[in-house]
Amino acid sequence: HIQNPSFSQINQLVSTHPPQPPAPGPLWTGTQPRLAGAPPKEARTPGPRPVTRTPLPGVHHHVGQHHHPALPNQDEMSDVVVQPYNSLLTLKRLTQNADCVVVLDNTALNRIATDRLHIQNPSFSQINQLVSTIMSASTTTLRYPGYMNNDLIGLIASLIPTPRLHFLMTGYTPLTTDQSVASVRKTTVLDVMRRLLQPKNVMVSTGRDRQTNHCYIAILNIIQGEVDPTQVHKSLQRIRERKLANFIPWGPASIQVALSRKSPYLPSAHRVSGLMMANHTSISSLFERTCRQYDKLRKREAFLEQFRKEDIFKENFDELDTSREIVQQLIDEYHAATRPDYISWGTQEQ
Repeated sequence: HIQNPSFSQINQLVSTHPPQPPAPGPLWTGTQPRLAGAPPKEARTPGPRPVTRTPLPGVHHHVGQHHHPALPNQDEMSDVVVQPYNSLLTLKRLTQNADCVVVLDNTALNRIATDRLHIQNPSFSQINQLVSTIMSASTTTLRYPGYMNNDLIGLIASLIPTPRLHFLMTGYTPLTTDQSVASVRKTTVLDVMRRLLQPKNVMVSTGRDRQTNHCYIAILNIIQGEVDPTQVHKSLQRIRERKLANFIPWGPASIQVALSRKSPYLPSAHRVSGLMMANHTSISSLFERTCRQYDKLRKREAFLEQFRKEDIFKENFDELDTSREIVQQLIDEYHAATRPDYISWGTQEQ
């Protein structure tokens, strides 16, 4: 039993006793991605813990990774002084090693709990309830499969046109608390799909950039409940007529819809609910804020003493600087994706 193990200790332990993948069964195959919650703000004590997100040699190298990281609240003072370092190290690993990352932003989660659910001081359990709602809804077509979108690869393939642009944002409506499921209220497919496009229902706080015309790369709406397929078609037509969603100029401009049953074991306050999984270029503003916070600390070389205790940082801090470069490249690619010449830009970069 090791208290607060370091990266080198974990690497040595796994190299000596590599874990075996689970036996294939009805809910797992060797080529299916793994679901994982991966919050950068996972420790109350300062230290470079997210560096352990590096894939260990020979362990599950053939299995895709699907992460749900909860980025820290960037509008308030962090209780972990090395938060920008940790976030940047984690973003590097998520950029290079994950196949799909569903980003959840604590800033947005607190705003939604306060403004939408009218909770003045949301607790950790209430915020976690929002996170679990998103994770549960994103896998509902896997747990209650139909003729489409019944595996994780098929679910995310259409959302990620190029390998690096794999950071997704989510929206969910209608949101309810545990105390408000006694009465069932009527909601329509159009209401749900229209609200999903509203920024106030999105679980990520993205900034506005006047110099960049941010747009959707792809959208998948998972609609649960009593749904008439003809209403889905009419709703998509209304959204298209009103031009409620701005898409990239180099790809198809369409909203994909997957219909799913609700859980028969859980009560619900609404007949129809929806989850939006979207690939949007404005996610880069979240990474830009992280980089700005990192640059301020790195310029002063502040709070680096804890990192020197790790083997990877004993001689220099190249790992931090490399992480900064990789995240900047990710930001640049998301900006390039807003332009019509993105395809040629990608060819030149390769």
